Amino acid sequence: MKLYRLNSVSWQDSQLLYHALPRLGREGLILLSPATPYVCIGYFQDAEQEVDLEFCREQSIPVFRREVGGGAVYLDGEQLFYQLVIHRRNPLVPEGKEAFYRRFLQAPIAAYRALGIPAEYKPVNDIIAHQRKISGNGVAEIGDTIVLVGNLIVDFDYEMMARVLRVPDEKFRDKVYKTLHENLSTIRREIGEVPPREALWSLLADKFAEVLGPLDVETTVDGEWRAKTDELAARFLTEEWLYQKKRPTADRAVTIRAGLQVRQKVHKAPGGLIRATTEVEDGLIAAVSLSGDFFFYPQEKLAALEAALVGVPEAEAEAAIARFYEEQAIESPGVTPADFARVL
Repeated sequence: MKLYRLNSVSWQDSQLLYHALPRLGREGLILLSPATPYVCIGYFQDAEQEVDLEFCREQSIPVFRREVGGGAVYLDGEQLFYQLVIHRRNPLVPEGKEAFYRRFLQAPIAAYRALGIPAEYKPVNDIIAHQRKISGNGVAEIGDTIVLVGNLIVDFDYEMMARVLRVPDEKFRDKVYKTLHENLSTIRREIGEVPPREALWSLLADKFAEVLGPLDVETTVDGEWRAKTDELAARFLTEEWLYQKKRPTADRAVTIRAGLQVRQKVHKAPGGLIRATTEVEDGLIAAVSLSGDFFFYPQEKLAALEAALVGVPEAEAEAAIARFYEEQAIESPGVTPADFARVL
C-alpha cells in the first residue's frame, strides 16, 4: 500500500484528497495537516444549526461538509491527520464497523503509548487517555472503499472550538468550553512537551506499517489524483453542498389542523445526536427528515429510510425501521432502530 506523507497542505486538500482517492479506485494511507484553520461538519449535520456561520464569515474561517458522519469540529495545523483508504474486500478489513475501528486504531493508540500517553480504544470511535478524549475518528464508505479519518491532537484551541459552534447563549458557550477542556486532551497537556513534527509523522507511519504491512512512501500528489481532487472541489466547496441539510430547530410541535401535526425532536443516542422533523397525519407518518452527528452505513440509505417510513403508523415505526435495517444490512454504531423511533 502507498503511504502519502504530505505533511502541511491547504485546508481544502486536507479534506478533498481523501474524498478523491477512493473515487480513483486506489488505496492508500494519507498523513497530512491543514496549513490554515477551518470548521468541518459531519455528513448528516445541518450547518446552520451546528455552526455560528456569521462568526466564521467574519473571521474568514471556512466551513466544510465531509462525507464522514460525526460532529462539527474546529481543525488546524495542531492536529496531525491520518486518512486510511482501503478496499472493503482487502483481507485486512474485518466484518463490522466496530471491529474495523478496533483493528486500525491500534496504530494511533500505539503511537500515543510510545509517547508515554496511556491511550486506549473507547467504542464507538474514540481514543482516550486518563478518561479524556485524545483522538476523534470517523469511518465512511465511498465507492468500494472504506475510509478512516482521525488525528493525533498535538494541541487544541478550546476557546475557538467553543466559539465557532452555534449555541443559544453565552452561558451555554461557557459550559461548552469548560466541558471541552475537562474532557478533551492533547499531546502537550499529557506530556508537557511536543516532539518534532517529523518525529511524530514517522512514529505514526511506523505504527500503521505494523498494522497494514510495508508501505511505499510518496511525498507528492500525482496528476490523476490532483485532477480528481480539483473536480470534487467544484462540488464540495459550494454553498449547495454545505447547506444541503436544512432543518428547523427541534423540540417543537405545531398543529396544522385536526389530525395533522409537524413535530421536531432531538434524541441523544450513545452513537450520536439524532434530529427528526416529522409530519404526522391521522396517526400515519406523512414525511420525515433525519439529521445529526451519528454514523450510518451505507450512508446514502438514510434517504431511503426516510422514504420507507412514509405511510407507516407511528406505533409501528420501530418495527418498520428494524425491518429496513435487516433488509438493507444497515450499520449505525451506537444507534438502534429504537433510537430513531424515539424521535418520531
